[in-house]
Amino acid sequence: MSGFIGALPGAVAQGIIYGIMAIGVYITFRVLDVADLTVDGSMGTGGAMLVLCMTHGVPVYFSMILAFLAGCVAGWATGVFHTRFGIPAILAGILTQLSLYSVNLRILGGKANQPISARNYNIWFSLGNVPKTLILGGIFVVAIIAVLYWFFGTEIGFGIRATGNNEAMSRANGINTNKNKVIGLILSNGIVALSGAMLSQFQGYADVNMGRGAIVIGLAAVIIGEVIFGKIFKNFALKLLAVAIGGVIYYVVITLVLRLGVNPNDLKLFIALVVALFLGVQFWKGKLASKTVKNKKEVNADA
Repeated sequence: MSGFIGALPGAVAQGIIYGIMAIGVYITFRVLDVADLTVDGSMGTGGAMLVLCMTHGVPVYFSMILAFLAGCVAGWATGVFHTRFGIPAILAGILTQLSLYSVNLRILGGKANQPISARNYNIWFSLGNVPKTLILGGIFVVAIIAVLYWFFGTEIGFGIRATGNNEAMSRANGINTNKNKVIGLILSNGIVALSGAMLSQFQGYADVNMGRGAIVIGLAAVIIGEVIFGKIFKNFALKLLAVAIGGVIYYVVITLVLRLGVNPNDLKLFIALVVALFLGVQFWKGKLASKTVKNKKEVNADA
């Protein structure tokens, strides 16, 4: 247990980074109601872009902006595939994700991974300086939530939320749903790529496979946040905060599981079971709620 406590700050720091990624997933999964698998590729794109820029002398803050923009381009590609070519959203995301593997390899100069050491570069997030990572990560979470809270309160933001809530009704009211989907996908993958840029700094390298399975982790964080804080956090900003906290809880649990001696080879299976369990909890809660309402109606009818 002492080993777990010692590893806890690093797990929380990594959880914050993945919590930011989960906020990007939340935009498509909950706000747009779209299953976007671009995430597995755009996270790696963000990390690869940051390493490319910093190794060529670009300052870290500008490198992170470029990483964000690279993710936006990936989201735009998925949006174009979906809205202009009529490809289903999940398949459009798969196509973009597949193409991003080659793009990420190109960005990394044909190498599967590229190191970026805190000793040689002025990076913001580092496993060797966890307190700094925790502080900056917290600041990024608050800033991203604040910007998103403002954005989704604008006319465009309301249009995106309306599109995800009821696309047919939104279209009937003159809302350009295709445009809103593209904007949502751009914003989502930009945030995911930003988290990838943070992760590459934290772990000290960018890898072409660093985003593999990110969508599952993002969904796990979203669902964990909703299950634990769903009844407490009703405000949109608080819902985003719950997602970020869900990412932290997820990585703390994973760290605990590994410290308890679970074989790392079984970790993917464990993750899949955890996500399935939390998805099942939401389904069962809905079924129980509808059954309760039905019983009350029957009782009132009999009365």
